[in-house]
Amino acid sequence: MFGAIIFLGVTLMHLYVFWRAGSVPFLRRRFSRKVLFGAGGVFWSVFCFGLFSGHSPGMLSGTLGLLGMDWMAVMFLATVCLLAVDLLTGFGLLLRAPAPSLRGLALVAAGVLSMTAVVQGLRPPVVQRYEVQLPGLPRQMDGTVVVAMSDMHVGTLLDRRWLEGRIAQVRAERPDLVVLLGDIFEGHGRPENELIEVLHGLSAPMGVWAVLGNHEFHGNDPTGAPLMNIDGVRVLGNSWAEVRPGLILAGVDDLTANHGSGSDGEAVSEALGGRPAGATILLSHTPWQAEKAAAEGTGLMLSGHTHGGQIWPFGYLVRRIYPLFEGSYDVNGMTVIICRGTGTWGPRMRLWRPAEILRVTLRAAPERPVNGET
Repeated sequence: MFGAIIFLGVTLMHLYVFWRAGSVPFLRRRFSRKVLFGAGGVFWSVFCFGLFSGHSPGMLSGTLGLLGMDWMAVMFLATVCLLAVDLLTGFGLLLRAPAPSLRGLALVAAGVLSMTAVVQGLRPPVVQRYEVQLPGLPRQMDGTVVVAMSDMHVGTLLDRRWLEGRIAQVRAERPDLVVLLGDIFEGHGRPENELIEVLHGLSAPMGVWAVLGNHEFHGNDPTGAPLMNIDGVRVLGNSWAEVRPGLILAGVDDLTANHGSGSDGEAVSEALGGRPAGATILLSHTPWQAEKAAAEGTGLMLSGHTHGGQIWPFGYLVRRIYPLFEGSYDVNGMTVIICRGTGTWGPRMRLWRPAEILRVTLRAAPERPVNGET
């Protein structure tokens, strides 16, 4: 269903963009409408191949997949720019004379934005640093460093070399605890063994922990088994573990998988139920049920999934579904941090929303004065 929606939406964008391109004076003088729509058909075909076959093994499939997905983003930006001009000109009913030339400027703007998005999408993720006072954290654990990665989507488009770079970034932060917040692999079939081997390079004194994202449930194996079978990575499936006395790490399977049945709240309760006293960190790929987690006594919730919208202005739509969108929030006394994603999904492009790795330093609550001392 999701693929069908993307296919229909991008097809409509192609029709709209190339229809409007035919009215631009520069293009109209040089190309007939048949030529323009023929070119549109070729690019549409590349997009279709990228959507439906781009995850197949092989260099040719991977290259065409990348081109198809990037072209989808170009069409999105062109649609946004052209639509802005059409709204300004009343779809050509107002400002009749300059409207065609303004559409040409819109296409130029879309090209500039697309090139900017490609450059930003190819840059390595930034390390975003936070300090969080975690209720119940033992004093001896003050300064504990948690490093988190989310939405890497490693597979056809993001390969071993890219993943090795991210492992090196994590190591450089000298974490005490590493967490993977889901969508580690693209999810269309089992990932290559060499990618799994690279993940073996992750290590931390308190362990490497993970939760499943929605893409771990894609493909021929809907159990998330590839991630669950990586040596040295422990997956928390609606469960908790005491990583050190006084520090509990809990995790839920992706909440969107259970949302249709209304059992996502039950997953949070199951993950947090029966745990010992102490500071609690909840890992949840999708940033839902934060109020529920806060009510259960969680001190910190780490999530991903939103990609920060990845390509502006798509984030305005994403915010309507995920009000906890990116960055840090306070939800009834609990800190929630949403990772924009360490990789990219679909297009290897980002616009104004750089990829990131989270570095969270845990702080114990300050000791209360004794006998009136200040």
